[in-house]
Amino acid sequence: MLIETTDAHFAALIVGAAPEGLTVAEGGVEGTEVLEMLRDLSATVGEAFTPNAWMMVEDGEVVGLCSLVRVPYVGDTVMIGYGVAESRRQRGVARRGVAALLDWARGDDRVSTVTAETAVDNLASQRVLEVNGFERFDSRTDEEDGPLFCWRVEV
Repeated sequence: MLIETTDAHFAALIVGAAPEGLTVAEGGVEGTEVLEMLRDLSATVGEAFTPNAWMMVEDGEVVGLCSLVRVPYVGDTVMIGYGVAESRRQRGVARRGVAALLDWARGDDRVSTVTAETAVDNLASQRVLEVNGFERFDSRTDEEDGPLFCWRVEV
């Protein structure tokens, strides 16, 4: 299940606390630096597009995060990113989270295409996208992240 992530949720996660009514996966979902970056990203994207960030929650536990990684471009195209707590990986969490995010996108008339990027050596993330109907359409090299595959799915 996805729960829209508010600034208060990010604030709780950053200090190692669980958002109200939830628990957090063992070891947390991300490090403080990444959580702060995601909080800032959500605020920036939120100036033009909401919702834009979600907690992946299973059995009352925050097990991952997903979000739009930039303000939508080309009119109705959104780019997503996602991550799963290390202690919850290899359990289908990312697959289910991306599927839920695509369900949201299908119900939002502002969105017709969802894109994502994966490192060329991140086979697990590539599989998550393939299982959810994404097709690889390009590749590029990012200054920080190195070689990437570009993916998209029409919703």
